[in-house]
Amino acid sequence: MFRKGLDLKQEVAGDLAAAYHSTVVEEVQKNGYVRSSGRLTVYLAREFGFCYGVDRAVDYAYQTRRRFPDRRVYLTGEIIHNSQVNDRLRAQDIRFLSDPGEDLASLGAGDVVILPAFGVSVGDLARLDRQGCTLVDTTCGSVLNVWKNVRRYAQDGFTSVIHGKVTHEETRATASQATAVPGAHFVVVRDEAQTARLCDFIRSGGDGAALVAEFGDAMSPGFDPARDLVRVGCANQTTMLMSESLKVGEMLREAMAARYGAADLASHFRAFDTICSATQERQDAVEALLDQHQLDLAIVVGGYNSSNTCNLARICADRVPTYHIAETGCLVSASQIRHRPIGVPSTQSVPESRTSGWLPEGAVSIGLTAGASTPNSVVGEIIERLEALVGVPGRTVVTEIS
Repeated sequence: MFRKGLDLKQEVAGDLAAAYHSTVVEEVQKNGYVRSSGRLTVYLAREFGFCYGVDRAVDYAYQTRRRFPDRRVYLTGEIIHNSQVNDRLRAQDIRFLSDPGEDLASLGAGDVVILPAFGVSVGDLARLDRQGCTLVDTTCGSVLNVWKNVRRYAQDGFTSVIHGKVTHEETRATASQATAVPGAHFVVVRDEAQTARLCDFIRSGGDGAALVAEFGDAMSPGFDPARDLVRVGCANQTTMLMSESLKVGEMLREAMAARYGAADLASHFRAFDTICSATQERQDAVEALLDQHQLDLAIVVGGYNSSNTCNLARICADRVPTYHIAETGCLVSASQIRHRPIGVPSTQSVPESRTSGWLPEGAVSIGLTAGASTPNSVVGEIIERLEALVGVPGRTVVTEIS
């Protein structure tokens, strides 16, 4: 059995390398994370792409398909926010319960269900267990750390204030952990503006019913602001912008101190560091890239529904013209690019934008990074496409990409 397991892991490792490795990226890394070709210079962020949690989740999914070749294998939803990776899993006959025509109620003993890196809600996990499914849990360790803290808040009578996007899979799963204790509650704040609304109520009270109506599903059922905002603990979706999560926590701390006094603050406010280290490393790396190099523009590669990718794009867009693209095909031509508008929440579906004249004439320096769900193979393809568009010898543009 040990040998069989070892062989399986080696087989999967080979498949993953073939699918997601890039010799181009490897060369760029060996050359100090810079690549100059003709009039083009690409500076690659020193931390980018697949993080440990994503790499582990994809590895587990590949292993699961091979370990159970004769059984139905499902994912509760996208394993990560990357369409290319998810489509490769579908091609291996891994079915997605989020796809049309699939039904969780039809699952039973003999079916294998992979829980994605984002995790699943307490209710869905209990239901799958009751139905007798074999579960393969790829929930990221950073997400599990957040869950541990919100459960502690709940046990100690604190309401969890979660900085995140209420429709995001991870935030929904975290919120379910926050209410696992009877009588416990949560509220999800998307940004500083929503946090300010809570802080106003904490300081001065007001119309609780109006606040509940304003937040809607972002508050747990039965939420009573006068009761449930007396003691709060901060948590966050792990892929949020770190500076914003810290600001949310500071705003709540100041509001609680103003209401109850600094001496009693510990009885009313708690905060733990639940920022994902991989998310933070990628944000720090792109800040360093912007500080160290004079760039003409930045390209951020990743799924349009990827929160951490959208936040990398926000950081870049504050400094240079920035384009958030999902794949190589977004680089339509030297005169046109398809991209996601920056500043729109990742959970909100919006039409792609098309920008003309995006690639400057003459020498051009481009900063490049990728979200934690983007494989190196895609990053390498982007670099090669950029070289083709500027006319680097050996790189030929056959046609525009529609």
